Amino acid sequence: MDDEYAKLIRRLNPPRVVIDNDACDDATVIQVDSVNKHGILLKVVQVLTDMNLVITKAYISSDGEWFMDVFNVVDQDGKKIRDKEVMDYIQRRLESNASFAPSLRGSVGVMPAEEHTAIELTGTDRPGLLSEVCAVLTDLHCNVVNAEIWTHNTRAAAVVHVTDDSTGCAINDPKRLETIRELLCNVLRGNDDSKTATMTLSPPGVTSRERRLHQIMFADRDYERVERAGFTRFEDKSSRPHVTVLNIERDYTVVSMRSKDRPKLLFDIVCTLTDMEYVVFHGMVSTGRMEAYQEFYIRHVDGLPVSSDAERERVVQCLEAAIERRASEVIIYRSDLIC
Repeated sequence: MDDEYAKLIRRLNPPRVVIDNDACDDATVIQVDSVNKHGILLKVVQVLTDMNLVITKAYISSDGEWFMDVFNVVDQDGKKIRDKEVMDYIQRRLESNASFAPSLRGSVGVMPAEEHTAIELTGTDRPGLLSEVCAVLTDLHCNVVNAEIWTHNTRAAAVVHVTDDSTGCAINDPKRLETIRELLCNVLRGNDDSKTATMTLSPPGVTSRERRLHQIMFADRDYERVERAGFTRFEDKSSRPHVTVLNIERDYTVVSMRSKDRPKLLFDIVCTLTDMEYVVFHGMVSTGRMEAYQEFYIRHVDGLPVSSDAERERVVQCLEAAIERRASEVIIYRSDLIC
């Protein structure tokens, strides 16, 4: 009954997206109003990220049953969005996602999911790891369609899309997949026995590849800073993100982040907060020439703010990792780009 009531509310209050080029001198302003639901902020930010838009400022408000966000965005060249077709497409995508319809798979890969097998990998980072993984797959008569690998804090995670090299179709044979798993895990294990190497198949659904990489590395606990035996870490602490977590009054936890600005920074942070099951009720984002500042008022989905020092430390570590992962090293492989 609750689901039917929620559907009725959404039909009576359809999402409203306004795109304005006159409100700001140096950016296009996008305002999204919709019925509130956990995860909607991530859906909206992911649409803007998939469109390769740069978010220079944002104001977030989702207290109660209504969601309102205002984003100042520019294109990759730092200019306003002027193309009418592009603006109409952004509006359709945002209204579709604000209605909680299945999102498009634009950021997942160059092929529909049913035409390839999506393999997820985690293991110990080392030079040449992607080359070794691709070599194993080639020996097993798998064609690597595309792959993306992230490395952070001595750990590596990858999402690899493969097909059978003779048929060009997805690989579904359980015995063959088990052989692939065993050999890839041997490659990924390295010399570090403290954490296991894994290979799994991507779960069904429409989760973007970049969000899956965040989820994989989060599950692998890459946010825990450990020293590898015989390995000395030289780190410029001044370049690391600065994250603070403070409780105010009794209703909210305020998370403040100051870091070097870069593309997709807001997506990475919102993705991590969502997967940690925190809800952003209010927030603001401001970027300068070199630095980004973000502040969010959050509560856990159970309605409680951060309640212990251990939880506070975990939030800090996870957000630092979310900021650093993409900046550590990202390798993208696409077979159609290889001569």
